[in-house]
Amino acid sequence: MFNKVTIDQLAAELHKSEQSRVQIEHFSKRFPEMTIEDGYAVSRAWVQLKLAEGRTVRGHKIGLTSRAMQLASQISEPDYGTLLDDMFFEPGHIPDERFIAPRVEVELAFVLKKKLQGGRISIEDVLDATDYVTPAIEIIDSRIEQFDRHTKVMRKVFDTISDNAANAGIILAGRKVKPAEVDLPWCGAILRQNGVVEETGLAAGVQGHPAVGVAWLAQKLAPWGEFLDAGQVVLAGSFTRPVAARKGDVFEADYGLLGRFTFDFV
Repeated sequence: MFNKVTIDQLAAELHKSEQSRVQIEHFSKRFPEMTIEDGYAVSRAWVQLKLAEGRTVRGHKIGLTSRAMQLASQISEPDYGTLLDDMFFEPGHIPDERFIAPRVEVELAFVLKKKLQGGRISIEDVLDATDYVTPAIEIIDSRIEQFDRHTKVMRKVFDTISDNAANAGIILAGRKVKPAEVDLPWCGAILRQNGVVEETGLAAGVQGHPAVGVAWLAQKLAPWGEFLDAGQVVLAGSFTRPVAARKGDVFEADYGLLGRFTFDFV
């Protein structure tokens, strides 16, 4: 695994990239021996830099939940990152200057009322610990360039993991429902960009049931001595492909019975 000097160096590079809005080259290119564990170590070190600046943890996100994305990334499980307080936005105007290359994903968010901790967590445990489920838009971004500037090779999953699983923003809106009120796998959404339907999907696209990823995450955090705490928000994973967003774009997320809301990048 990376030593502490390397971990801290790469975390500092990510931090500088976010502030300057200038992307950096693939870590996996510089360190071909990089592992998934190295990626998570760098991500955690970056979060610590943010916490030292006064940020607070509001929850977690799960990414790469679809089978297609896992095959493309050559992994057999999702990845995850941390949600900080300054990543949360209301529907309406989203400041474009906060991002480098933003993309929009359609998801459901679980807001917990009880702690989820341990190595054996079931879907039923997740539903029992959930206060409510609500529509969520994740704004993903890339501090590490998606394609290498020289070879045009796509970044590896180690890069994405170290980059806080590409998270940058989250919009919570629409209805808040108890898990028993709706058939969660059949919750769907239509995403329009500038009036054009770009994506549609069902939450079943997230490993069959959106709570599966939440249970998986609680178990993955356990070896680190971490857990999903009461009051935290957990993004369960996207059930659409990411849609690139540019300044001036207007989006509408229509979740049917769970509500409809709009936002734009200004």
